Amino acid sequence: MGNKKVVYLTEEGLNDLKNELNELINEKRPANIQAIKEARSLGDLSENADYDAAKNEQAQIESRIKTIEKMLENVEIIKDIPKDVVGLGSTVAIKYVDDPDDSDEYKIVGSQEADPFEGRISNESPIAKALLNHKVGDIITVVSPNGSYEVEITEIK
Repeated sequence: MGNKKVVYLTEEGLNDLKNELNELINEKRPANIQAIKEARSLGDLSENADYDAAKNEQAQIESRIKTIEKMLENVEIIKDIPKDVVGLGSTVAIKYVDDPDDSDEYKIVGSQEADPFEGRISNESPIAKALLNHKVGDIITVVSPNGSYEVEITEIK
């Protein structure tokens, strides 16, 4: 029992998850049940593509509901974000030591909210792991699957 994986979420991420769960339970599930009923009323289920599609969708909906409910049981809200060291929830500006003109800014979030295209990286990613607990001015070596590189923290927000 004791091997539960904590799900780190921002307040915004928690609200998004609750909204998705609400939509699944109160909108998508009833619509799917209706689709199954309508497909069933068409007769022969052995060659009924609508019925098969509706049953597949039902499995996906129920699976996602279970996944979200499990995540909500193990959620830990990211709050009290320190501004002096990099932590979960921090927004970190960095520059690359090998290429000082190249810089990036990342918000470190739990893996459920990670979206690299939006600048939100998982606390489990190589760069986030390297940055955690460091301060502005620190030069850190990031070990990634593509090799190591150094970054300097220029700002923590």
